[in-house]
Amino acid sequence: MEQVDHLAHERRTAEFDVEAMKVVWAGSRHALEIADRMGRLVASDPQFRKDNRTILERKELFRNTLRKAAHAWKLINELKLTDLWHQNAILFWCPLIFDHLLQGMFVPAIKGQGTDEQQKKWLTLAYKMQIIGCYAQTELGHGSNVQGLETTATFDPKTDEFIIHSPTLTSSKWWPGGLGKISTHAVVYARLITDGQDYGVHGFIVQLRSLHDHLPLPGITIGDIGAKFGNGAYNTMDNGVLRFDHVHIPREHMLMRLSQVTRDGKYVHSDVPRQLVYGTMVFVRQAIVSDASKALSRAVCIAVRYSAVRRQFSAQDGGPEIQVIDYKTQQSRLFPLLASAYAFRFVGEWLKWLYTDVTQKLQAADFATLPEVHACTAGLKSLTTSATADGIEECRKLCGGHGYLCSSGLPELFAVYVPACTYEGDNVVLLLQVARFLIKTVSQLGSGKKPTGTAAYFCKAEHLMQWKCNVRKAEDWLNPSVILEAFEARAVRLAVNCAQNISKASSVEEGFAELSSDLVEAAVAHCELIVVSRFIAKVHQVKGRGVEKQLRALCNIYALSLIHKRLGDFLTTRCLNPEQAALANDQLRALYSQVRPNAVALVDAYNYSDHYLGSTLGRYDGNVYPKLYEEAWKDPLNDSVVPDGYHEYVRPLLKQQVSFSRL
Repeated sequence: MEQVDHLAHERRTAEFDVEAMKVVWAGSRHALEIADRMGRLVASDPQFRKDNRTILERKELFRNTLRKAAHAWKLINELKLTDLWHQNAILFWCPLIFDHLLQGMFVPAIKGQGTDEQQKKWLTLAYKMQIIGCYAQTELGHGSNVQGLETTATFDPKTDEFIIHSPTLTSSKWWPGGLGKISTHAVVYARLITDGQDYGVHGFIVQLRSLHDHLPLPGITIGDIGAKFGNGAYNTMDNGVLRFDHVHIPREHMLMRLSQVTRDGKYVHSDVPRQLVYGTMVFVRQAIVSDASKALSRAVCIAVRYSAVRRQFSAQDGGPEIQVIDYKTQQSRLFPLLASAYAFRFVGEWLKWLYTDVTQKLQAADFATLPEVHACTAGLKSLTTSATADGIEECRKLCGGHGYLCSSGLPELFAVYVPACTYEGDNVVLLLQVARFLIKTVSQLGSGKKPTGTAAYFCKAEHLMQWKCNVRKAEDWLNPSVILEAFEARAVRLAVNCAQNISKASSVEEGFAELSSDLVEAAVAHCELIVVSRFIAKVHQVKGRGVEKQLRALCNIYALSLIHKRLGDFLTTRCLNPEQAALANDQLRALYSQVRPNAVALVDAYNYSDHYLGSTLGRYDGNVYPKLYEEAWKDPLNDSVVPDGYHEYVRPLLKQQVSFSRL
């Protein structure tokens, strides 16, 4: 294939230092160097080939994934990778193999809920891959409603054991990743029953399979739940079903950091505050937000590059066909997603700092900020995963018909990513949790208790309820303080309106139920404000070489595109008038023109290799059409010129038609 850079002319129009932007995206020069080295290592290793994933049958696909996971583990040990190396290496490996290596939520659950002795025992085994664990919480009949789980763990004082049992079909554990075929152990969530009393859901470490021959242990029924949505995609993961028939485990296998059952069957709480488990929750959710930026940026990189390569319809003067990326309809759909990828990257970066801050406060027994942190992380998980799932699908549409091909990389990326909207908390359920926090914050405004952290803007509630936007011309929308106050005013007014309407209901719970859709909108407004404010803060930290200018443009696109999308909120709460909304749209169009010459360079700054993208459309050199043609011939259907089934089914039909024509 001729090696021509069809995007070179796009890169020459960049108005900023791409290498400097790569550092901003990576987080530091050191992180960029690690990503570069690991990217080259993985791309050059034939063991990590992934261009045939979508044509493999599921058994071979799964076996292929295990082979890669084993090879990755071998590399980690041979190269003596540190945690930072490890994390960056995972970024470039095939989707989901790291779930088998890092064992999903198994390790964080033990870290958060296990005693020091339990952590030393089980985490040592897990880190050495001497056991493989999974997280068995969700059941066939219950997911988000954890308190409704049906699996039981009944203590038997005669044997000093818990008896784990699945009393109903709907109590079958369903969906845990790694459970179906690979995991040897699980953290199982079950209703703790001792001395005839139900103490609610607790975690237990249960061995599932023999470490000798990998067969299920007595009383355990276990398997895979079947193929999921999409070619390849999540079908590399053995999501499982698990049933227990009176399985006995030692009492010490209950995760006992927060509560214990004594030898004589008494249930007691430990001296460790229950709030300490929030540290694990913050860690998991900040990782999910970071993953959202990775997934969305992959899709955006593919769509931007292909939009610059693809040409459709000639100009009126009869010149060459127009690049698709030059159409305003393409820009208005694509550039807000480009901005969103950067926005989610920076809010994810901030959440890493928040995790460190929360951990330090928890260790100092300072739990004052936990409700706000819980609302923040729950809301950002919901906001970023929903926007990313929608954004990947939009990128597929932006690539036209070719985006529907598996070789584009977009169908599989969507199928792999979309479960994030459900796992670790259904997105709507999480937003309702955020809404409860907001309503409580409003109710405390007159009490003298000041809101903190991401809710600190409620301290200005009286001002924001009266605030009027002073935008007079389109350029006024480039003022970050104007944007910030508009988003603050919208969030406060939606929350206060909900609180006032709930107070009119016969009960608080009835009010919540009746106004749940309004409450979700208020929660979204709060979360979008957090992302906008973190993006603005990041822009203020970056200096020089044109990078700051590009980030400011992307920040403004993110904010103004949200104003356009949520215009009903801003108008009905009287944060803006129609004329100011129209000026916001005018400025948005101008920003699209500003970003256009820099679009390809802005996705180059993600520093993604062709191997990592896995896309015929998103190639760095833009050599799309020869690659599409080449990939088509690799399909097994093209192994023979005359297809299987022709002589059996098609030829008799054709011969029948010939005999009819002779009549």
